[in-house]
Amino acid sequence: MMAPRDFGGFVTSSLIAIAILWSLVTTDVELSRLASAGPRITDFIGRMFPPDPTVMTEIKKGSAETLRIAILGSLGAVLLSTPLAILASETMVSRAVFGPVRALLAFIRAVPLILVAMLMVGAVGLGPLPGIIAVAFHATGMLAKFYAEAIDGVSRAPIAALESAGAGPLVRLRHAIWPQMAPVIARDTIFRFELNLRESLVLGIVGAGGIGFYIQTYIRSFQYDKAASVTIAVVGLVIVIEAINITLRRRFT
Repeated sequence: MMAPRDFGGFVTSSLIAIAILWSLVTTDVELSRLASAGPRITDFIGRMFPPDPTVMTEIKKGSAETLRIAILGSLGAVLLSTPLAILASETMVSRAVFGPVRALLAFIRAVPLILVAMLMVGAVGLGPLPGIIAVAFHATGMLAKFYAEAIDGVSRAPIAALESAGAGPLVRLRHAIWPQMAPVIARDTIFRFELNLRESLVLGIVGAGGIGFYIQTYIRSFQYDKAASVTIAVVGLVIVIEAINITLRRRFT
């Protein structure tokens, strides 16, 4: 007779297999079109070379704006996520509180970043501000969840000791929970900043500032050599930021 754990694994594997088969059967994908796309892709890439180096001023301006969006958006997400994480933690509050807050965070994560950016562009106009708001809003849904899980994942012994001494929630958080969760918080925040930077790169497509604005402008005006220069700069920027993030993660975790 199959053990409950083995049965659960079998059911999970079966559901995954069914989902894959369903996707393969019901998706209208013609692989023959992929072969015929080769010449068009080659032609498109050929128009991008050699890259045009005369757009260095725009690259510097767009890169700086993208960094500002990612930094300020991440800062806003951290500030918003801190109180929300406490309210979403079952260690800190009752189910009547953390249940609705977790549902709110799930809703925030479900809203696409591009949609938030478009709404903000319509509300406050073009420029970096809608990008900052969109990044902060979207990142809060993930960061607050991670922070709450970090709170709930700590050892209960120090918390129980402070509770028995009559310590309140904030005292327990400061002296029993924070020392244990700080490395996890640092790791998750650094990871989210890297993700925010990547997301900031495409916000220019909807007019929310950043270097992505120049990519879509050059593509739409068929200036593929200039778009290639900006794309190379984007790749370089991502590589540098990722290297910095790896160093920071090793430092704080």
